[in-house]
Amino acid sequence: MATVLERPVTKTISDAEWQVRVDLAAFYRLSALYGWDDLIFTHISARVPGPDHHFLINPFGLGFDEITASSLVKVDLDGNLIERGDYGINYAGYVIHSAVHAARPDAHFIAHFHSPDGTAVSSHAEGLLPLNQKALAILPRLSYHDYEGVALNLDERERLAADLGDTKIMLLRNHGTLALGESVGEAWLNIYSIESACTAQVRTLSIGREHVLIAPEAAQEEVRRQMTERREVDRGGGRSIYRLVWEAALRKLDRQSPGYDQ
Repeated sequence: MATVLERPVTKTISDAEWQVRVDLAAFYRLSALYGWDDLIFTHISARVPGPDHHFLINPFGLGFDEITASSLVKVDLDGNLIERGDYGINYAGYVIHSAVHAARPDAHFIAHFHSPDGTAVSSHAEGLLPLNQKALAILPRLSYHDYEGVALNLDERERLAADLGDTKIMLLRNHGTLALGESVGEAWLNIYSIESACTAQVRTLSIGREHVLIAPEAAQEEVRRQMTERREVDRGGGRSIYRLVWEAALRKLDRQSPGYDQ
């Protein structure tokens, strides 16, 4: 079994940052459980609370299932590591995540994956199709960014941010998926939604394009209306849907992959 070299958290880490670290490590572990990791590639980041515009990202060399709160790397928007450890960071990850963190103050958590189904739909000329309820809920909130090569050029950041606009879910053409959230639960639900919608589309199209049933236009419009309509419902203790989803995810993680909070 590989030895995970953890970078000890210093006493200067605030309680608020530690909570973000735990949530981000959990996000990595959950993504591995769902099969969305890609060896040591792809990345999830989180904004560090405070005025310094720092964010946390995975150490380049650990698998998603090895990530712990203390092993995460802190970096600034210029790509400088705030503390040196056993690993550096994936430069392409820095380019993508710094672009979104700089442009979107509400992007507290950002996930970018190369999952097989997400990559397949990102490479489809029609993109995400209105084939099912999950896709219909996403489409009004979905943006696209054209492929420019491996994300190593800093000038791509401006175009990526412009294409993202005010959306929170994106397909990176010929590349993969991206989702963000103001809370960890929102980011988790957004990336889960786009990934599962892509999987449903790949499975649907695998049985043939000729008889695929596109949702009726009236139904598409109704879902758009329903997704924007404010509904007051009892969700349990006044918690948001994002909080409820995240709490359920953490219970699953505690059963199947404990230790992320170290």
